[in-house]
Amino acid sequence: MHNYIDLLKELIRTPSFSKEENKAAELIRLYLAGKRINFNIKKYNTWAFNKHFKNGLPVILLNSHIDTVQPAKGWTVDPFDPIEEGDKITGLGSNDAGGPLMALLATFVHFYDRDDLPFNLIFAATAEEENSGTNGAESILVELPKIDFAIIGEPSNMEVAIAERGLLVLDCYAKGKSGHAARNEGENAIYKAMEDIKKIQEFKFEKESDVLGSVKISVTQIEAGTQHNVVPDVCHFIADVRTNEHYSNEKACEIISNLLASEVVPRSTRLNSSGISENHPYAQKASSMGIKLYGSPTTSDQAVLSFPSVKIGPGQSARSHSADEYILKSEILAGIDLHIKLLEGLQL
Repeated sequence: MHNYIDLLKELIRTPSFSKEENKAAELIRLYLAGKRINFNIKKYNTWAFNKHFKNGLPVILLNSHIDTVQPAKGWTVDPFDPIEEGDKITGLGSNDAGGPLMALLATFVHFYDRDDLPFNLIFAATAEEENSGTNGAESILVELPKIDFAIIGEPSNMEVAIAERGLLVLDCYAKGKSGHAARNEGENAIYKAMEDIKKIQEFKFEKESDVLGSVKISVTQIEAGTQHNVVPDVCHFIADVRTNEHYSNEKACEIISNLLASEVVPRSTRLNSSGISENHPYAQKASSMGIKLYGSPTTSDQAVLSFPSVKIGPGQSARSHSADEYILKSEILAGIDLHIKLLEGLQL
């Protein structure tokens, strides 16, 4: 346990913002090398296979990320100087996702030498999760064998997120015609946008999820006009859409586009909803152990995976991206123990 806490503290000391994870990746590689575990590299991503990897067995991916967000305002201590006070470790990335990363790494090392596993394991420490970049987990999938199941390390209080909302950001453009405000000329694009925004407020997607609920749409930004006496010909507003498993992002975009008079342009449709059934062997085992199953409103690397996955890890989601972010050593230790128990003898 002690060496994982030391590694976590070294990661905190090492700035690793998205796209700048090279030094953090090196720390993971040094650790694996010290354990005499061979690993693979692609840019700032690192992955390793269990020692007795056997063709024909199901493959489980253990994945968490090494990048962090920029420090939030309000830190009362140096975010890059880990402070250990009793059970508590404070530092940027300690909770999101240093603790979850250490728990999965320790779990992988625990099973690494076993030659009697009913599955194969791949451990991956990846980049660009926080900015939903394309050079992170998504980029190494082509290098890996077929994955049957993935465990994504994020702070969840060691509860199992069996489903996760997708994220779709839409740029919407209401089109009017410019004119002089004093002469009642033109067609006001703001009024047209208001009509569409009202449609969004009142619209409900038909299919609700037992775990995630309904699709959520929020208009979060709006801009129009150049000066007070000119009727604006364009009003640009942005809709944040959080999909459930019943709608791909492409389908949700199509439905909203058909609903509105405004032009609707998706920024990306790649971050889809994901998850597993409550009848999946991992979910059933977690339930039998009294572990809560839930649907997560936030996105992670699950969004870019095309195979069944869950999100679980020590720490608490509410601490992520906050000032004076912290995790408890006891949370990491309990997380390692629970990961091991969940995987021991798991039959996929």
